[in-house]
Amino acid sequence: MHDIDGTTAGQPHRMLGMSTLAFTVCFAVWTIFSIIGVRIKQDLGLSETEFGILVATPVLTGSISRIFLGVWTEQYGGRLIFTLQMLTTAVATFLLSMAETYTMFLVAALGVGLAGGSFIIGVAYVSRWYSKDAQGTALGIFGAGNVGAAVTNFGAPFLVVAFGWEQTAQIYSVILAIMAVTFYLFAADDPAHKARKASGEKPVSAAMQLEPLRNIQVWRFATYYFFVFGAFVAMASWLPRYYVGAYGLDLTSAGMLAAAYSLPGSVFRALGGWMSDKWGARFVMYLTFAVSLGCLFILSYPETRYVVSGIDGPIEFTFGVGVATFATLTVLLGFVMSLGKAAVYKHIPVYYPHHVGSVGGLVGMIGGLGGFVLPVSFGIMNDLTGVWTSCFMLMFLLVAISFVWMHVAIRRMETRKFPALAAETYLSDVPDLPVPRSTTDRDDTEQDDDAPRGAKPAR
Repeated sequence: MHDIDGTTAGQPHRMLGMSTLAFTVCFAVWTIFSIIGVRIKQDLGLSETEFGILVATPVLTGSISRIFLGVWTEQYGGRLIFTLQMLTTAVATFLLSMAETYTMFLVAALGVGLAGGSFIIGVAYVSRWYSKDAQGTALGIFGAGNVGAAVTNFGAPFLVVAFGWEQTAQIYSVILAIMAVTFYLFAADDPAHKARKASGEKPVSAAMQLEPLRNIQVWRFATYYFFVFGAFVAMASWLPRYYVGAYGLDLTSAGMLAAAYSLPGSVFRALGGWMSDKWGARFVMYLTFAVSLGCLFILSYPETRYVVSGIDGPIEFTFGVGVATFATLTVLLGFVMSLGKAAVYKHIPVYYPHHVGSVGGLVGMIGGLGGFVLPVSFGIMNDLTGVWTSCFMLMFLLVAISFVWMHVAIRRMETRKFPALAAETYLSDVPDLPVPRSTTDRDDTEQDDDAPRGAKPAR
């Protein structure tokens, strides 16, 4: 693990607080199109597919950028990289207000998307301030910065109504620039980075940082994150449009209800980190997938009318999900997704303590790509099917496949490697020893990918 000696009392908590605040502001900027995109759609007369692409474009940049931002954070420290990332994004957000055509909006959205790369910077930075036993909780608290989506969904509609979408983008850019300067002035270099500078040791090369990506385990974690994070971002961006189109609500009401989804999907991430520390990340993933399937099954069912030929004539039945029920189910869905997000990132500093930036960057990139692919898919399915709930049908299928794959693969690995575990029911994913696995390429048939070499199977 990284050396955390030499830190002053309370310093790790202060750095965690600064990082969480910065991530909250970045996430608010990252999801700005969920609100201003609705007004832009009206102004430009965009189709559902074009709107989905516009909303998803910032997510694409935020996802892809996580790979190199994670590597740079490992090499040059989170304090510097976080500051530069926020300043660059602030400039792009200000330039967004000057766009006039759909193409210009897409280009500007690519720059705004850099805000999403802040996540992996914070993960690599925060993890170096805490010991293994506390990293799950610390990263869960940091991840609560996802509440920035709720801040945008709640506050941006009022700004748009009062000032217009152009001025709203400018206000966001100024706030982000102020946050960047504040972070640089009050944050400190993490212990590992300071120790490396003091010793004169050169940063680890990018090739060595990316070496663990050969492990199939890393990619399996990434598939989980495709739903728990990617679908969360997609829903946060799509729900305002859904409420306006499916239920005929005004933009302000739609934004507030979307914020009700984003809020628990963010603040309870800390709870997910604590649960992962206490009961194991795998248990939390099972809980997340099971509850998500139930919610998505109901949400995916379109309003339907049945006519049955009765004895005394036709009998008509109607089924539909009202606004109150719909909002309640989305809040529950956001809650369990927040637990799952923390559970996925509990694994990384435990198994790859010296490659948090690169491994976390890949997992975050794949998850973020879900936030890009899904809104586009939602728009395409709306255009093709004409059914509003088609987006939830797609997510139900995604979770069902992931859930079955996870359970079958895990049980097969356990019974093959440790036959005595065939009767075990307790599900834990935290190894007894924080020994990173060999980066030799292998697949699930060769080793339980949740048991590092030299470590006892977690029970």
